Amino acid sequence: MRFRRAVLVLLVVAAAMLAARALLLPWVRAASLIVRTSGLEKQHPTLAALQTSEVAETKATVPSRYGPLRAKVYRPTNGARQAVLLTPGVNALGIDEPRLVVFARHLAASGLLVLTPEVPDLSRYLVTPRSTDMIEDAALWFARNEELTGGKRVGIVGISFAGGLSLVAAGRPSLDGRVAFVFSFGGHANFQRVVRYLCTGEAPPPPPGVALPPTPPPHDYGVAILALDLAEHLVPADQVEALRAGILTFLHASHLALFDQPQAEKEFARARDMENELSEPARTILNQVNCRQAGALGARLLPHGRALGDDPALSPDQSQPPNARVFLLHGNEDNVVPAVETALLAARLRSMVPVRVVLTPLISHAEVDRQAGTREVIDLISFFREMLG
Repeated sequence: MRFRRAVLVLLVVAAAMLAARALLLPWVRAASLIVRTSGLEKQHPTLAALQTSEVAETKATVPSRYGPLRAKVYRPTNGARQAVLLTPGVNALGIDEPRLVVFARHLAASGLLVLTPEVPDLSRYLVTPRSTDMIEDAALWFARNEELTGGKRVGIVGISFAGGLSLVAAGRPSLDGRVAFVFSFGGHANFQRVVRYLCTGEAPPPPPGVALPPTPPPHDYGVAILALDLAEHLVPADQVEALRAGILTFLHASHLALFDQPQAEKEFARARDMENELSEPARTILNQVNCRQAGALGARLLPHGRALGDDPALSPDQSQPPNARVFLLHGNEDNVVPAVETALLAARLRSMVPVRVVLTPLISHAEVDRQAGTREVIDLISFFREMLG
């Protein structure tokens, strides 16, 4: 009898340990991901290494209605629990952007098979309806590719403006029943509203019950992107290409400054030299870009903002929501896409689909790079635990 009781106690303890392990693993996996994406591996090497896998990187080609898209696949060598489509934001390096590559590898190390498709317009600093089409096409091809996904529904992740576009794409009929979740990281709800913010610094108030710090002035990088896209509306036709070349040089330098400061300084100097080669009004506009005069430049751009488009394919608050869980993460002092965009989107979606939203001081614009208190860190870990779990 005592032997049987002892065995029973051991079985109960073993079952409790297994249950505790099952409950704790998603938290450990999420905490490890946060440590790695925050660049804290040296401070917390043990935690960074927990629940991680080696990652194999390969190239791929994804079909779309506009032609083939270059892509990369990041595969955990220990096997994947979930397949995720990850689309970069607006930058010239696209899927080769170092921070995107690092983020994709971190996700894969946490047990996700990650596909990153190149969206050419986003690499040309353009937010267009056909970019949404390409994300839809890539997600549909991915979901149908059982070799990569195992026949399971896929997650769709978009960074910055690709976050909003990914939400629109995921809500289209072709992807109904094929999407496990959508994650918008620093994304927008209404494209034209963000254009107005970048031109004027004005943003709507947050919905009732949401506390946010005052909206910061727009970042000059976002305003420079608008100037690039609106160049043909700002200067005579014979000045457009030279103005665009100067703005592109500035944007490239701004991007390099995130990971290669010496080379960035050379590009900034080249952009300043290009001013002298321009006629007016292109010279003044490039000077405003180079001198980071976001207010003056924004006022010049505002009358032309509608030329960038107000197609529903650009704005998730004007489109059908996805038939899947939605995860929204935003830095509450973001000065490229203001955090109120995510707050307003969450308020709209809550009556339609399950939504998890975190507005945090830990993030600037789509990058975990700020310091904050314990409560904010726990919120972020909880957010990723729910998504990765």
